[in-house]
Amino acid sequence: MSVHDASAIADIPEMPAPRVREVPAQSIGGGLALLLGLLGLGTAVALFAAASAVSASGAKGGLIAGGVLVFLGAIIAMRGLNTVAPGEARVVQLFGRYRGTIRQDGLRWVNPFTSRTRISTRVRNHETAVLKVNDAYGNPIELAAVVVWKVQDTAQAVFEVDDYAEFVATQTETAVRHIAIEYPYDAHEEDGLSLRGNAEEITERLAVELQARVEAAGVRIIESRFTHLAYSPEIASAMLQRQQAGAVVAARRQIVDGAVGMVEAALARIAERDIVELDDERKAAMVSNLMVVLCGDRAPQPVLNTGTLYQ
Repeated sequence: MSVHDASAIADIPEMPAPRVREVPAQSIGGGLALLLGLLGLGTAVALFAAASAVSASGAKGGLIAGGVLVFLGAIIAMRGLNTVAPGEARVVQLFGRYRGTIRQDGLRWVNPFTSRTRISTRVRNHETAVLKVNDAYGNPIELAAVVVWKVQDTAQAVFEVDDYAEFVATQTETAVRHIAIEYPYDAHEEDGLSLRGNAEEITERLAVELQARVEAAGVRIIESRFTHLAYSPEIASAMLQRQQAGAVVAARRQIVDGAVGMVEAALARIAERDIVELDDERKAAMVSNLMVVLCGDRAPQPVLNTGTLYQ
């Protein structure tokens, strides 16, 4: 691990250890509970009907009281029914205490006195706005990123942070800004990392840092990518000229390297085949002519020498 990597990891904040973790909630299939609840409601209706047909006041009161109790019991029991869709979960609490999470989809029944919080466990996208920051060289740049994430621990998502979706959004923006100031847009050194030249490596480090930031909320980062990366408008034209100049210099360097190799090969072939014996002055003239031909921007104009090589 390089010194830069170690310092980057050291800059990641240490989140507090979670006080609660997800456990399965005790629940049963809701089909039987629904059937019993409907039977209870039917029984209550039958008791009320029987009470209306009885003339004795004592029996009528007893039937009405029994019907009310059965009706209330059926309503309370049916209140424990929950429909859980695929990609969702229910966080169950009993008088403020966490009692577990229902992840099995379908109709489920739990203690009717518990409260259930619906939470999505589907994969989500979060795209940041275009952020304006200064890179490692102090140049103002604009960048935006998209993060793919999902809730992995529902208990942490509900109890460890106020709003886990807002928490992810804020931490994503913070991580993107931190990564942007750690690296330059374009590296001056050949082996240096840059936001434009090493986007894959930088986004991997962004995902690592972001995972460390949102782990306390029970969130897992699946992927992160830059969606926008550019110099700020006030320096974009100047930086474009600099990039063009750098490209011209690099192209010229490559042309010169190739021309030198061709001159060396030409001199070696001439000497190998013993076509003509060249002294230092003739070699210098040949090298000069070949370099002009190979490195010039325009087509060379041939000059015929009607005298000797020295005139």
